Amino acid sequence: MKMFRQIVTTMLILPTSLILASCSSQNDVAGADPAAGDPGVGVAISEEGSGVHVNAITEAPSGFDNLTNGFSTQAAMDAARDSFETTESFADGIGPVFNNTSCVSCHQNPFFQTGTGSQISELRAGHFDGVNFIDHPGGSLINDRANDRSIQEHILSGNEVRTFRTTLSLAGDGFVESIDSNTLLAISLNQPAAQRGTFIQVPVLEAGNAVRGARFGWKNQHSTLLSFAGDAYVNEMGITNRLFPTENTSNGTVVQGGAFDGNKVEPGSNEDAADNDIDNFTLFMRSMKAPPRGPITAAVTAGQASFTQFGCAVCHVATITTAPAGTVINAGAFTVPAALGDKNIHPFGDFLLHDIGTGDGIVQNGGQGTRNQVRTAPLWGLGSRTRFMHDGASVTVSDAIARHGNQAATARTNFNNGGATAQANVLAFIFSL
Repeated sequence: MKMFRQIVTTMLILPTSLILASCSSQNDVAGADPAAGDPGVGVAISEEGSGVHVNAITEAPSGFDNLTNGFSTQAAMDAARDSFETTESFADGIGPVFNNTSCVSCHQNPFFQTGTGSQISELRAGHFDGVNFIDHPGGSLINDRANDRSIQEHILSGNEVRTFRTTLSLAGDGFVESIDSNTLLAISLNQPAAQRGTFIQVPVLEAGNAVRGARFGWKNQHSTLLSFAGDAYVNEMGITNRLFPTENTSNGTVVQGGAFDGNKVEPGSNEDAADNDIDNFTLFMRSMKAPPRGPITAAVTAGQASFTQFGCAVCHVATITTAPAGTVINAGAFTVPAALGDKNIHPFGDFLLHDIGTGDGIVQNGGQGTRNQVRTAPLWGLGSRTRFMHDGASVTVSDAIARHGNQAATARTNFNNGGATAQANVLAFIFSL
């Protein structure tokens, strides 16, 4: 993500009716708020809605079946999925530097479910001067592919911060977008001080950079699916669009509009103008069902109880309720429809930033205080993954748990001391998600 962050630092006093998500009952333990000392990270928000549900709250539909959740007709979702699956060509404007040729290239597992995650990763880099993270020339994203060898990006010397980022699933993200930002802030404020997640606000690009509570991306780069779609189109495929009209550079050298650019467009152009694919991508994502659960056995039920008892549910929140239908969100750019509003979802995540000792060292929208923080990985759909954590470096869930430190150290210790049966049950529970 290559744009300036914008954070609001006004104070909000939440009504108790907005504190919708509960955490572990463990007592607060001494520890610093991860946002403390960084003026760029504020507990701040503009209220999006009243939080009052006048309609019955129902379960969000789930399934890996490519069927609509009700946000759009099936025909409209199918047409949008075609755009999501389309392979971009040189004439379409792919590159000059890019990572892949279609959205589905990175978002498809199980194979017949478009829009989910995969083993594909991206590469980021930069330099830490002892006080601040400094982007690699051209931005922290190092594109893996290029239209010509001469403009292939490489990590330059002096950029010792390097990390991979695994592809995230998009299943259920229409419901995630429809969570009132106040709900996310309430989750943070209701967490024990030593485990409290950092809540940040980021620009809504389709609303003139007005800010909203972040929730998408490993560093919470975005708060809306349209902003996310525009970012991914230019950064992952090199297709400029109305939200991102300028191509990425090659290690800081401008390569837009030259021989390596299929459209030979000038900076400020929109290669997506004819098709408005970012709108199609957004419709498809908003129409996706939540990830389905596997069989619920006795071991799975016991495992969830231990998962909560160990303190894992402090960050991996089981249930979040979306905003009431009719709530205006995304800084006025979107109104929550009945298909997405008043729904209980079970992401087993809090959509907040935490320092669990595995931070990638990269700063994007959240200020220097977020350098070693990453968004809690939502565990729904985890049974379809083989690589875990933000970098995909853990290939078993047990290995991933062992990497949990700092804010997650107590939960890790509780798991390690829980006994073989409880540990096996927790793993059964996690793989049922």
